[in-house]
Amino acid sequence: MNNEHSLYLSNTEASSQMRALLIIDMQLGSFRPYELRHDTFAVIDRINILSEVFRKNEEPVIFIQHDGTKENCFLPGTEDWSLLPELIRGPADMFVSKTANDSFYKTDLQTILRSRGVKELIVTGCATDFCVDATIKSALTRDYSITVVADGHTTADRPMIPARQVIQYFNWLWSEMTPTEGGIKVETCDVIL
Repeated sequence: MNNEHSLYLSNTEASSQMRALLIIDMQLGSFRPYELRHDTFAVIDRINILSEVFRKNEEPVIFIQHDGTKENCFLPGTEDWSLLPELIRGPADMFVSKTANDSFYKTDLQTILRSRGVKELIVTGCATDFCVDATIKSALTRDYSITVVADGHTTADRPMIPARQVIQYFNWLWSEMTPTEGGIKVETCDVIL
């Protein structure tokens, strides 16, 4: 299956613009226990498949990590701050620290993307209704082409809504948003591959 996916993406000339894979807040502190988040291990597997394809194609893989110093959690250097150990990392991967839901807010993400000529973002991560949503909306206003991996983001149950429904709702919401210059679409990992 991996070879099939890799071959398809490697031979695809569909996009003449540089893409980057964003992996948002897949940190230990958000996954205690792992069952807290919906479909955790399958989401990790899909992110790993995508990241390996991006690395093979020499496209940027960018891990975003939340610095919760203001909230006294996810403190840099602590175990909660660390990425999930199951996530594959490569030597060329980049890491961005953020202090707000929006991965662009007062970070060097925009500079990194511009310096590499990135115009298209493939978005994955945690939490669907907070940092993933805020980052997608911020990227949209910056005219990036955005593909949200429909089954590549996760969240926890909320007081009145189960996580699965939160994910379905946001996938629908993003697919219905008014596009900017870049546009936005929501597709499963298999379709992207």
